[in-house]
Formats: sequence, C-alpha cells, structure tokens
Amino acid sequence: MLVIRSHRSRVGILAAMLLAAAAGCSQSRERLVDIADVDPRILVDIRYATADNFMGRPLYPVNRCLLRESVAHRLSRVQDDLAQRGYGLKVHDGYRPLSVQKLMWEVMPDERYVADPAKGSRHNRGAAVDVTLVDAWGRELPMPSAYDEFSDRAHRDYAGGSVEARYYRDLLIEAMERQGFQNYGTEWWHFDAPNWERYPVMDVPLREDVLSSGS
Repeated sequence: MLVIRSHRSRVGILAAMLLAAAAGCSQSRERLVDIADVDPRILVDIRYATADNFMGRPLYPVNRCLLRESVAHRLSRVQDDLAQRGYGLKVHDGYRPLSVQKLMWEVMPDERYVADPAKGSRHNRGAAVDVTLVDAWGRELPMPSAYDEFSDRAHRDYAGGSVEARYYRDLLIEAMERQGFQNYGTEWWHFDAPNWERYPVMDVPLREDVLSSGS
C-alpha cells in the first residue's frame, strides 16, 4: 500500500507539473489587446506618443495602450473597484517595443528607472502598465512626484510632499495590489502583472494596425 500511495503521489505531482507547463505555454502566447476596447472608462494618455516625457520627443507613433489580454482585464477590475469610490485610472504606458527600450537605456542606463534591454523590460512583454489616479471627472490627482521623475520623490516609501499626494499614491498602489499587480518600488506609477516573466520580450512596432497574437 505504501508503494501504491507513493506511485499515486508521483503521478499527481507529474500531472500538476504538466498542467503548470501548459498554463505557462498558453500564457506566453496570450495576445495583446487595446485597453480602450477592453474598458473605455480607463483614460489613455501615452506620454511616449508625445514630447512630454524624459526623452523629450515622441517615441510611439500612436496614443495606444496595448496589454496582454489577462493583464488588461485585471486592470479593468481595478477600474471597477476605484469607480465605486469615485476615482478612476489614467494610463501613461503599456506595451513598449524592445527597440524603444534600447533608446531609453542609452539616455538613462539606471535600472532603478529603466530596464536593461539586454534583460528586457516588463513593458516589452506587455505585462506592465504605468498608471495614475483621476477623479470622477477625469482630472489627475496630485502625487508626490511627476510621472517619469527619476528621484526619491517617485519612490513608494517617500515620506515627503503633501499629505494629500501621499494619500492618493497609497490609494492607487493599494487598489492595484488588491487585484494582484505588483508595484515597482522606485516608481509609484509602475505595476507588473503576476507571472510577467512567462511572457516573451517583443519588438512589434506600436502602430495603429497592430494587435499581435503574442510571440
């Protein structure tokens, strides 16, 4: 009987491993979707489609936020939660082509704020999103730092600035983390989806006609 139990245990473990591998493979092929199609309540202001960013010039030709499908739906659940309290989300970045990551690294080779393209960013996988908080009328709420400000004020544990700004920062982080997103500690605006590392790095150009199948 001990041998039978051991055999069943090994079979159970093997089955679990196969299911996990299949889930990971399925996730890696997950398509990109436009957040505007998934949840039009979420405002889209992609700073890298403008000159209002740390590079000082447009890096994307279109104002679109593409994310892996499950990531987009997870973000929509955050919007549901915030809407019940009179708030909402505005997105500043989503999927980012690897070629753009390389340009950013040339200007800011500091992994606290810009991922090394040799490793690939979570953004390059369509599994990270930069967001801020807005009120019921779509007006941005104060935060301890500006978006893409590479200083201590951008850190989630920054204790300076106004009480109001820290309150809204913490509210945003709490709402995102309640739906499984993970904040990047040196950027209050950056959030990674669970298991982001399972998605492949991509360099599909961000154009008006792009909706990729994934890998």
